[in-house]
Amino acid sequence: MIPIKDQIIFLYMFKNIKSDLPASVVVFFVALPLCLGIALASGAPLFSGLIAGIIGGIVVGALSGSKIGVSGPAAGLAAIVLTAIGALGGFENFLVAVVLGGIIQLIFGFLKAGIIGYYFPSSVIKGMLTGIGIIIILKQIPHFFGYDPDPEGDWAFFQVDGENTFSGILNTVNNISPGATLVAIVGLSILLLWDKVLSKKGKIFQLIQGPLVAVAIGIIFFVLTQNSTYLSISSDHLVSVPIPEDAASFFGQFSFPNFAAISNPDVWVTAFTIALVASLETLLCVEATDKMDPEKNVTPTNRELLAQGTGNIISGLIGGLPITQVIVRSSANIQSGGKSKLSAIFHGFLLLISVILIPKLLNMIPLSVLAAILFIVGFKLAKPALFVQMYKLGWKQFVPFSVTVFGIIFTDLLVGICLGLVVGVFIILLKSYQNSHFLHMEDVSNGKHKIKMTLAEEVTFFNKGAILKELDSLPRDTYLEINLIKTRYLDPDIIEILDNFSVKAKERNIDIQLLSKRGVIENPPSFTEFFRTRPKSKLSLS
Repeated sequence: MIPIKDQIIFLYMFKNIKSDLPASVVVFFVALPLCLGIALASGAPLFSGLIAGIIGGIVVGALSGSKIGVSGPAAGLAAIVLTAIGALGGFENFLVAVVLGGIIQLIFGFLKAGIIGYYFPSSVIKGMLTGIGIIIILKQIPHFFGYDPDPEGDWAFFQVDGENTFSGILNTVNNISPGATLVAIVGLSILLLWDKVLSKKGKIFQLIQGPLVAVAIGIIFFVLTQNSTYLSISSDHLVSVPIPEDAASFFGQFSFPNFAAISNPDVWVTAFTIALVASLETLLCVEATDKMDPEKNVTPTNRELLAQGTGNIISGLIGGLPITQVIVRSSANIQSGGKSKLSAIFHGFLLLISVILIPKLLNMIPLSVLAAILFIVGFKLAKPALFVQMYKLGWKQFVPFSVTVFGIIFTDLLVGICLGLVVGVFIILLKSYQNSHFLHMEDVSNGKHKIKMTLAEEVTFFNKGAILKELDSLPRDTYLEINLIKTRYLDPDIIEILDNFSVKAKERNIDIQLLSKRGVIENPPSFTEFFRTRPKSKLSLS
């Protein structure tokens, strides 16, 4: 019998089918070139990217607790995959690492490692979304004008074609394809008209999404201009889905792991790397999509790791690339009105059905039209107003946000996030250093300074430097009152500092009065003994 909770989820999914089906079509058009492009950038068979997209949609989408997250092959893993295929002696050996990586992710999920995702500062998550939005726009500019030497899905600053993001844009000037550019402009105009005007005019314009119309116009344009010497679009500017001749050749595109390689230590190193990076990308994406979700659902992160692990095991077993939850597809889903996981699942079925039944039709879609769709996705992620909003929140929010944005643009996704996280942690440490205590002079009489030090509610080893500096700077002949009444936690390192200071205090004629909930004590002979003998737990002062 199906549990009542799952029945409710099932009914909720189909309750929103009018929103989810159109959204899944948009996600399909975003995912299709990215699946192929990431496979190309990874040095893997093109079909392996499609397998990962299908499994990410159907399997991970069904198992995930996320209502709007969409999974598939990740650009952040492309460099790892490219290196690993060569180092492990072939794609079949690499697939063993994908399967093992999925198993390790299952272990992460069972160990409740998903909680890590909650420890990334909001400023870094917002920076990640904005940085991805900007990099999408920058990377799609060449494709928009029909210049496609760098595959879709290559988000790194240094590209697989030997160029970088900005040199690729500059090279576009001398390589504009008139036909691809014209149909991209028409497609972008349709998307803007649909988004700003037509979607508000009637339900038919909400059911039939602008991206579907733009793609249809792109296919018609390609067919009508095939014989034109000026406006025709060459095959290298079109989607390139593998076309099997029959059922045997279709199934021949699947690859299977060579489990004889499981004894190779490098396979295990690669597996752990895939599991770690894929889990981190997924958790970051989960945090980001939950923030973008209009309904503010909270995704169970440990369940997400279990879903991703299962997806990677299946993907590796049938020749697919590693899978993560992906922010580009997830944001496209949210922007298109996706309400439940049905959207992600159905986009997976669309990928599966289309590569079986209509690969020739898919290969008539101009990449420039898909670039126009991604322009809209990128702009909605990186609205200029967000920079103003973050600036108004103060430098402690704006600096890690900006470092994350520029780190993603000039390096890659994970490096950019790590840079932002390092800056965020530094700011937290700085705030902790500054807020560990309050110090003020109350009186100077009888040749004695009276100084009151009130410690914060939580005082940890992060505060050692600040407190040590204040105590060392106290003048001779001082009466020091240390107020611990509101302090709930005092780190043993701080107690040790106070003990060491009590020795110097006698030499400098400094008297110490300690105020706590247990009473008042003058010049305690040993702070360590005082806190050790209290009736409560060792570090609680309440």
